[in-house]
Amino acid sequence: MRTNKTFLYGTATAATLALTLTACGGSGSGGSASGGTWDKNATVNIGSLYEPQNLDNTAGGGQGVTEALNGNVYEGLFRLTDGGKVEKLLAEDHKVGDDGLTYTFTLRDGVKFHSGKQLTSQDVKYSLEKVIADDSQSARKSNLQVIKDIATPDARTVEVTLSKKSISFVYNLSYVWIVNSQAKNLKTTEDGTGPYTLAKWTRGSALSLDRFPGYWGDAASNKRVVFHYYKDATALNNALLTNAVDVVTSEQSPDALDQFKNNPNYKVTDGNSTTKLLLAFNDKAKPFTDVKVRQAVSAAIDDKKLLQSVWGDYGKLIGSMVPPTDPWYEDLTEVNAYDPARAEKLLAEAGYAKGFSFTLDTPNYDPHPTAATFIKSQLAKVGIDVKINTITPDEWYTKVYKNHDFTATLQEHVNDRDLVWYGNPDFYWGYDDKQVTKWVQQAEEASTTAEQTELLKKVNRKTAEDAASDWLYLYPQIVVASSKLSGYPVNGLNSQFHAYDIKKKG
Repeated sequence: MRTNKTFLYGTATAATLALTLTACGGSGSGGSASGGTWDKNATVNIGSLYEPQNLDNTAGGGQGVTEALNGNVYEGLFRLTDGGKVEKLLAEDHKVGDDGLTYTFTLRDGVKFHSGKQLTSQDVKYSLEKVIADDSQSARKSNLQVIKDIATPDARTVEVTLSKKSISFVYNLSYVWIVNSQAKNLKTTEDGTGPYTLAKWTRGSALSLDRFPGYWGDAASNKRVVFHYYKDATALNNALLTNAVDVVTSEQSPDALDQFKNNPNYKVTDGNSTTKLLLAFNDKAKPFTDVKVRQAVSAAIDDKKLLQSVWGDYGKLIGSMVPPTDPWYEDLTEVNAYDPARAEKLLAEAGYAKGFSFTLDTPNYDPHPTAATFIKSQLAKVGIDVKINTITPDEWYTKVYKNHDFTATLQEHVNDRDLVWYGNPDFYWGYDDKQVTKWVQQAEEASTTAEQTELLKKVNRKTAEDAASDWLYLYPQIVVASSKLSGYPVNGLNSQFHAYDIKKKG
């Protein structure tokens, strides 16, 4: 389960560097069904482990709020498709000034919020300012702080001036939800422009969305979508087997897949993931201030064995923060590869020949407890004693992410292109290398995507060599659905689950 990652995501699964800007269109790609007719008034029941913590993605709503509301209830100036392309959405057009600092956006005409209010440039200004506000918990807050000024010369025009060039600016805007600037209580209600409105949220149970009759674009292919929330993978699979749900957004129990793979009533799709499981060190806390200690811990853990114990034949080892779908990917699994003898040698060189003890703050949802126990066992073999401190997602956010009050922790990062956070010494893991910070800055101000890619490849290798974190493995993205369904997303892009293209046989 990946509940607490609102502040950690912002991601496309197969995003290409050259952003392809195209007209709005469907992106669902899962499944196809034969026989029967599509029911335009169908209710699509979606099974998930990721209930929102609240409904505001700038206030710690968690992975669940992105999964349910992103693209369904809220929209941005741009969106990321399930294939990773950037498309125009609420922005009808945009132009970039010769200096690369001024962006002028023209909004679509006739777009209305669910409350009936007309979309204006003031709403876009408000939404951008909400993301970069001091109290914002948005994952893209730091990326968008390059915004220097936002002007609204008329109702359909937004002019954004940047303090410096940002080659990723339009890409980052695809993570910004445009909300009604006059809306209240967005933690429990909504006022977006998407193809669905919020019908009802019963905490601990379900969240339902109804087709919005006043939607500016193509109407949703189904009348209602209900996200049903379950506490564990077994309950989720049982719901699918008993037809309580039609699709599981992200299968977390690979051992249960055979019952679906061998059943013609279901389809199993193994898509692309950008979710990395990290053993994140606090690089500013001893003993992890020492690069040799970080390298030793990384070399002492058999990542392949851990991956197999959790996911069987699914998932992938990557050796760095960069998944294969990122443009600057390089296979770095041999850097700090599993080698207990090398780990012991490094520990001795760092002055810890007899080992040491540290506390591992571990989120209380799967697979973190399992991974923590495995890591404890592995490190004990080289003399390192791990004390596991199990905490809730809310505690993790406050203790680890906000206050940096930890020595090491486990956490999932769902983003693509999130390597750049190692260029920020103030990020929660505290990695601070001046050369890396410079490369990241230069990459963001690059004039071409080729230049950006080469610089970030250098960042990727340097952070891997420094064992800035230990990237344990890359998750698979497994979607299981009824064979009556078609058009569902399969790639787990930013944890979003666009439901508007889903069709269901009657």
